Amino acid sequence: MSSQSKGIKHDRILEAAVRVFARNGFHNSRVSDVAEEAGVASGTIYLYFKNKDDILISVFEESLDRIIYRMEAELKSLTRPEDKLRRFIEHHLRMLKDRRELAEVLQVELRQSHKFMKEYEPVHWLNYLNIVAGILKEGQKKGVFRKDVSLGVFKRAVFGALDEIALHWVMTRKNERFLEQAGQQLADLILGGVAEDFERLKKERNHRANNAKKRPDKQAHSSAG
Repeated sequence: MSSQSKGIKHDRILEAAVRVFARNGFHNSRVSDVAEEAGVASGTIYLYFKNKDDILISVFEESLDRIIYRMEAELKSLTRPEDKLRRFIEHHLRMLKDRRELAEVLQVELRQSHKFMKEYEPVHWLNYLNIVAGILKEGQKKGVFRKDVSLGVFKRAVFGALDEIALHWVMTRKNERFLEQAGQQLADLILGGVAEDFERLKKERNHRANNAKKRPDKQAHSSAG
């Protein structure tokens, strides 16, 4: 079997696991259920994963790798730390909204794994948190964010708030609009606490938003002339 076909089968098993764990719950799911969903023999699963916990942790690690990649790409075009923080918060929730089954597994089922909660070393998760810490550090260096805010406390506070909002969304089955509104409000709350001059930042953001709305009108008027 080629390395490419092995990779395809590996990914297919993980995608099947997300559907099975979201549908049945982690404890009520069997490796054979995942195999049937993926369209492979049960024995094939063990060529890629040690056990059910290993499948769940692999879902977490590989999903988080993709989330980190997408988040870094999303922030790359931004220069203002305050815009980066807002985009981080809103994009995190948007990615969960786009994959609700995965959100259910990450928010609920992951906590059901004793191995994950007690033994797993969360290197990928720490890398994700460090994106938030990097935004704060940049803002402090530029004089936009308060220098007395701890990087460690800040990154965990941001992620903790996002985690609780996402968990509430999954458990209560609220609509997708909830995440959008929650993201905007959370960004305002956090920026209000960490920014040196939040009111100034808010005015600047509103000014840029108003200018962006006017530009299409100017272009249309120019074209008509």
